[in-house]
Amino acid sequence: MKQTLNRKNIGVGAPLPVKVVQFGEGNFLRAFVDYAFQKLNESKALEIGIAVVQPIENGMVSMLNDQDGLYTLFIKGVKNGEIIQEKHLISNIVKGVDPYSDFNSFLNLAKEEQLEFIVSNTTEAGIAFDERDSLDMMPPNSFPAKLLLLLIERFKHFSGDINKGLTIIPCELINYNADTLKEILLRYTDKWNLSAEFRKWLVDANTFHNTLVDRIVPGYPKDNIDEYDAQLDYKDQLIVSAESFFLWVIEGDKSLYEKLPFSATNLDVKIVADMQPYRTRKVRILNGAHTSMVPLSILYGNETVKETVDNSFTGRIVESIIFNEIIPTLSLPEEELKSFANEVLDRFRNPFIKHQLSSIALNSISKFKVRVLPSLLEYEKVKGQLPPNLVFSFACLIRFYKGLWNGAILPINDDKEIESFFKEAWQSQNIAGVVSKVLSNTNFWDLDLTTIPHLEKALIQALKLIESEGVEQGYNAFITSKI
Repeated sequence: MKQTLNRKNIGVGAPLPVKVVQFGEGNFLRAFVDYAFQKLNESKALEIGIAVVQPIENGMVSMLNDQDGLYTLFIKGVKNGEIIQEKHLISNIVKGVDPYSDFNSFLNLAKEEQLEFIVSNTTEAGIAFDERDSLDMMPPNSFPAKLLLLLIERFKHFSGDINKGLTIIPCELINYNADTLKEILLRYTDKWNLSAEFRKWLVDANTFHNTLVDRIVPGYPKDNIDEYDAQLDYKDQLIVSAESFFLWVIEGDKSLYEKLPFSATNLDVKIVADMQPYRTRKVRILNGAHTSMVPLSILYGNETVKETVDNSFTGRIVESIIFNEIIPTLSLPEEELKSFANEVLDRFRNPFIKHQLSSIALNSISKFKVRVLPSLLEYEKVKGQLPPNLVFSFACLIRFYKGLWNGAILPINDDKEIESFFKEAWQSQNIAGVVSKVLSNTNFWDLDLTTIPHLEKALIQALKLIESEGVEQGYNAFITSKI
């Protein structure tokens, strides 16, 4: 029988001093932030212990405590065509705290002498203001209100010492996550009538850092857990799996770079003055390639992302979209963009992640607007002509929303108003009329796309070829024509 996973049984040393309070105990933080700090510890650059706060009432810190904060991270992926498989025992979590069952233990985290950092991932909805939250709640509902109570306690305990402020690094997947969090904390400060002295300490002693995080974390591998269990000589209830790709972009200056010397590790952690170019890079290349491939690849007959990039026809189109039509519109150095793009293609080819195209098809219109359309418009602006592959992808998107293809129902999953719009538009079977209605719908695009030179004509041409010749032959005819 396998032994229980704890520090004594495994021979892991005593817990490190608490330097990080982490809001969230889920798969992503454990496979990303905690892994990153583990690598820092292993590099001997720092010694960081983490106290994990359960952000919602029904969480899993009790499971974490049962294993003395230990768990196994399996990393699987592809890099430069080579299969990557790694196994890491993560040991830097000191304790888990449930503020719903032990609020005083939560507040006592503020009194940790060596505490330096706050990290969080409470989902995209976590950084939000809740009007119901009050100063006397134990705990309040929202993550920002909980954090503010912790900061108030620290301010009091250390008598407003300017040197006891914290470095706050949220990892929620919203743009300007730290700026938004700071704004909400100040809003609570005003609502709760907190002192001017505390407000000044909050602003002057603490620093807030916007971030971009990027790693696919499938989480607990329940479908093939026996395969993972067989690799361990202990019983682990908190196994987490992740891809090999890792990117953490944090806005900060030299002082943050010195506090977090990730240069001592092999992790891709970028501390930069402005993370927006990296966010744009990710949205346009990774997300843009995902979104632009979906309708084309589904109509062609593929089911997964890996099938799409491995297929000689659809894979060639995806690469052309990325390297010939998206990268020329971005501001970062070309070699850096190409390197990132090749990593993206490695991620798409990861044999350990089966990413269904039908799941990516969710809300394709809004995704196309944010992820793909800016590249199409910027290319036209810079080059003075339309990008043929992105235009063909756009045509496939319009055709996809017709709902049927070769007698099969397509996996449309969007707002009912959007689905109704396309159903009504396609009733006429008039391609020119459909294209005109789609392009002129400013609710979709925030502008009238019929004003973009030659776009309407090109989409009509592409759609007619798709209907008459099919996807592959239609593409070949379209790509050699003049648009």
